[in-house]
Amino acid sequence: MKHWILGGLVQREVTTISGGDVQIEVISEGRGPLIVILPSLGRGAEDYDEVAPRLADKGFRVLRPQPRGIGGSRGPLGRLDLYDFAADIALVLEHEGSDPALVVGHAWGSQPARMLATTRPDLVRGLVLAAASAGKLPAGLNEKPYSRMRTAIDGAGDLRLPEAQRLEFLRQAFFAPGNDPRPWLTGWWPKTHEAQGRARDATPIDSYFGGGAAPILDLQADHDAVVVPNVFKPLLGQRVTVQVVKGAGHALVPEQPAAVSAAIADFAHHVMNTMRQE
Repeated sequence: MKHWILGGLVQREVTTISGGDVQIEVISEGRGPLIVILPSLGRGAEDYDEVAPRLADKGFRVLRPQPRGIGGSRGPLGRLDLYDFAADIALVLEHEGSDPALVVGHAWGSQPARMLATTRPDLVRGLVLAAASAGKLPAGLNEKPYSRMRTAIDGAGDLRLPEAQRLEFLRQAFFAPGNDPRPWLTGWWPKTHEAQGRARDATPIDSYFGGGAAPILDLQADHDAVVVPNVFKPLLGQRVTVQVVKGAGHALVPEQPAAVSAAIADFAHHVMNTMRQE
């Protein structure tokens, strides 16, 4: 199934890809080297409506698979782990049949991105871990900043709560001071949120933490209240490049879409040039 939408100067295609008892809806636009974007916990591909066209305008083909339970994506939501969510992305990339992709994982999305790079390195040319919760810390650090935010992280997407309370949770956990959190009052998918959280908890961190051998851009936000910064490079070494986006919190993308797009495009060019030289 395909239909076309005009989005600025870029044509947008929506396709449903099926495999077994799973079907994944994919938003795609542009032509060129492949970039795949995986959204954050309980949220969908529309969060990147400002990023994807910018990347397409820079000469990339951008795929945005909707997670199970969001949009037209369907599949079992019980007893999942990160292998299942990574397999959904592998299904999309195998259907695309192109060269390996640069995979962008935002927050929770960095976890299936790393699992995909670990289990299917043939499909991944590099990783962008955007506002990524590492889940594993060097000696001497602790997870208290993250654990203190758990209530705000989950409460922001709890549609049963009053709007004023949800806005406060969004300010606490997701948005930098002075940035408007209202764009994230909508766009939450509670059943997917729960399934993704269970999958994260069911998957040993060491099974995916390093993302295989792929080059990594650790794209950090300077006001991220959720993640502990600068975790990946001490543990994974020289294949990690660190870049900080100013004026952004854990939500990152709705706060600074132009800066995020530029960072992804620059890293994609860097990875491709490095591969040509090898």
